[in-house]
Amino acid sequence: MPANGSTGPVGVGLIGAGNISEQYLDSLGRFPDLQVLFVADLDADRARARAAKYDVPGAGSVDELLARPDIEIAVNLTNPAAHVDLGLRALSAGKHVWSEKPLGTDRESARALLDHAKASGLRLACAPDTVLGPGLQEARRAIESGSIGRPLTAVTMMQGPGPDRWHPDPEFLFAAGGGPLFDIGPYYLTTLVCTLGPVSKVTAAASLARRTRVIQAGPRAGTEFPVEVPTHIGALIEFAGGQSAQCTFSFESGLSRDGLVEISGSDGTAVLPNPNNFDGTTSLWNGTTEPVQLASQPTFGGRGLGVLELARAIRAGRTERASGELAYHVLDIMISIAESAEQHQSITVHSTAEVPPVLPSDWDPLTSTL
Repeated sequence: MPANGSTGPVGVGLIGAGNISEQYLDSLGRFPDLQVLFVADLDADRARARAAKYDVPGAGSVDELLARPDIEIAVNLTNPAAHVDLGLRALSAGKHVWSEKPLGTDRESARALLDHAKASGLRLACAPDTVLGPGLQEARRAIESGSIGRPLTAVTMMQGPGPDRWHPDPEFLFAAGGGPLFDIGPYYLTTLVCTLGPVSKVTAAASLARRTRVIQAGPRAGTEFPVEVPTHIGALIEFAGGQSAQCTFSFESGLSRDGLVEISGSDGTAVLPNPNNFDGTTSLWNGTTEPVQLASQPTFGGRGLGVLELARAIRAGRTERASGELAYHVLDIMISIAESAEQHQSITVHSTAEVPPVLPSDWDPLTSTL
């Protein structure tokens, strides 16, 4: 494995050739600092098809990927239930790991994954990387410059009928590690932690509309499957710095409302871009005049931006921004929300995380820096 200070693109291999792999490959192939070398999947034919479509030179099994010395970062795009096990395998093979969200499905195994990375001297980073996109980065710059005064409260909302309406294989989104809280929550909660700091306590209520759902799109349309997790969650969140937030995550609404993140401070309110996107406009309101619109910088952003930032951090010997510790804190928040709803009481969040610094305004993913 090349040491810090090496030059040239960082070798990357993808584990998992499902739907989201196409979004990653669309982006990763555009970054001069990365070289995608291999796609692995349990279905070798699917891996080869995905590799061929994106001109990736290698495809095959996970073992083949992990055996390659030219791959420095393993990008884990498997289902949530497999994130920890495959992350441990990759770390044991000497690879840095980028994981799709959530980091894991329970605190104990996710912490073991972080501990293994630390003991091995390897990096573990995790989605969402939308917080690194130009839209939310511009919002953070505005808030940190004092545009709304001292941030005090936040409101977020994501609601809709659920991914069984459009996803061809939605079962995992309604199983452990899924549902609106664990599937969509990381985008909103990571954004809140990056703007308001770590969370200290949560109080929540949840419901489950129906025990089974039916796939409505793709070749398996009409297939019934069980729902294992709550499909609506309302949470009141308290932050270590004294701020608060109200959050809704729902797959139970016939009315879709997506992307709402409002942060109010002592001097105004910032309406942030959709945290599931990379670009977008921030609106600043002071209650008396028309809002100020802050469009994001016209810099490319897409899934995989965090892999690039991780690669540059490895070579520079600094901490990556979408760190495993940040992802663990967000996982702990989500588990605490689920526990609060189940136990009908407030839950103290014991973990914490450093808020990553904003990217330099001239940070450009399309420039060769290594």
